[in-house]
Amino acid sequence: MRSLKGGAVLPLDTPPAAPWRSFSEAEAAVDYLTELHDTSTVYLREHLGAALSAGSHPGRRYRAFYPELRLSTTSFAQVDSRLAFGHVPEPGVYASTISQPRLFRHYLIQQLGLLLRNHSVPLQVGPSATPMPVHFAMIGDDGIVPPGTGALDFALRDIFDVPDLATTHDNIVNGENRANPDGSLPLAPFTAQRVDYSVARLQHYTATHAAHFQNHVLFTNYQFYVDEFEAYARRVLGNADSGYTAFVGPGNHVLTTPDGALGAPPKTPQMPAYHLVRPGGQGITLVNIGVGPSNAKTATDHIAVLRPHAWLMVGHCAGLRNTQALGDFVLAHAYLREDHVLDADLPVWVPIPALAEVQVALEQAVAEVTGLSGYELKRIMRTGTVATIDNRNWELRDQSGPVQRLSQSRAIALDMESATIAANGFRFRVPYGTLLCVSDKPLHGELKLPGMASEFYQTQVSRHLAIGIRALESLREMPLERLHSRKLRSFEETAFL
Repeated sequence: MRSLKGGAVLPLDTPPAAPWRSFSEAEAAVDYLTELHDTSTVYLREHLGAALSAGSHPGRRYRAFYPELRLSTTSFAQVDSRLAFGHVPEPGVYASTISQPRLFRHYLIQQLGLLLRNHSVPLQVGPSATPMPVHFAMIGDDGIVPPGTGALDFALRDIFDVPDLATTHDNIVNGENRANPDGSLPLAPFTAQRVDYSVARLQHYTATHAAHFQNHVLFTNYQFYVDEFEAYARRVLGNADSGYTAFVGPGNHVLTTPDGALGAPPKTPQMPAYHLVRPGGQGITLVNIGVGPSNAKTATDHIAVLRPHAWLMVGHCAGLRNTQALGDFVLAHAYLREDHVLDADLPVWVPIPALAEVQVALEQAVAEVTGLSGYELKRIMRTGTVATIDNRNWELRDQSGPVQRLSQSRAIALDMESATIAANGFRFRVPYGTLLCVSDKPLHGELKLPGMASEFYQTQVSRHLAIGIRALESLREMPLERLHSRKLRSFEETAFL
């Protein structure tokens, strides 16, 4: 309970207490998680609406709780050693708060099914002790928006719980203080509040609901790729055999036919997202993150909670070798991290390995789209280190330091996003890769000038995007246990992907 001015204590109201239940079927467990989550969100929405309508302090507080999932086991599981997820490492008690079970229904059924199969013990579902912030209860309900500070004659936080940084963090994925307050260990890589935080931010940054995001994501840094992606989407929507069913743009505008109008959001988002939809989330999402490692980190920080199966960077870069030509492709097999935005979360001494499955998919896609293979592929594609920096105009400074480091690292290309996206993929256990296109060669006097850029964009963007799409379609056909291998997982991992 909380005190009013003068020392009076506010009564605390909560929904009727729900019982803990035991489940041996994943779908039934997810149904109950959904029921508990719905109860809490409806309760908070109704009382927020009443408080806003009355315009006065109700004289009491309202609180609802996230649902929680728990597993207790007293024996080591005999699991398929090839599987890197779906089981806990040792006997003990494991628990995670769960949010948005409707959004994550397929994912939860898949993960809980593996736990039940591998451990042969029931799952426990009930209300947690973690309050649900009123702001997050409004996700998906555009009819009620919690007002900001000063908009009411009373403080909203005096009546409802608000987001709490104590439970909104990346401690689990960063390997820091992994235990829950009660001593149990987490089942999932994110807490419920952390998930809700990102689901809400995705709507803000991309102007599309999280429900539209697909399992395979392309990041780019130029609008030209967006235009080509929309053109591609319209073509495949006209092909009944493509498997794609819709194209969603900012403002949640949905196209189901190739000739429909996509519309535009009231305000241009910072990082607009476009979704080419297939059933089960097996389509492709394209996000224009713009330029810079800060945007790259922001986008991947939030998309990671959706647990995509892969993300790729397809953008432009500076070629660092004299033998490269404008329009050549660069397949990153290592990253020089001079972006610095992730240094506090992932030290620079941590290697970011190339993932064989993604590298092969990208190389094969280049071969398919260009018609070249083997030694001939080297005419247009180099494999090597990509350096990512945080200063777009680095060439205006004394070049001796940067150029020496680039030479020592054997870098063949320079950009401002790729290493950030790869490093956050490594941190969040999301398979990653990079295929860049050389758009200028500043060390060799070929700067990106307007005329050169226009011709370059016209001839290269379509082919580059087609390669990215083809690579993701190839990865989509790969079994999850092969794509989500142990290469991205430590010796202390959550059971969930």
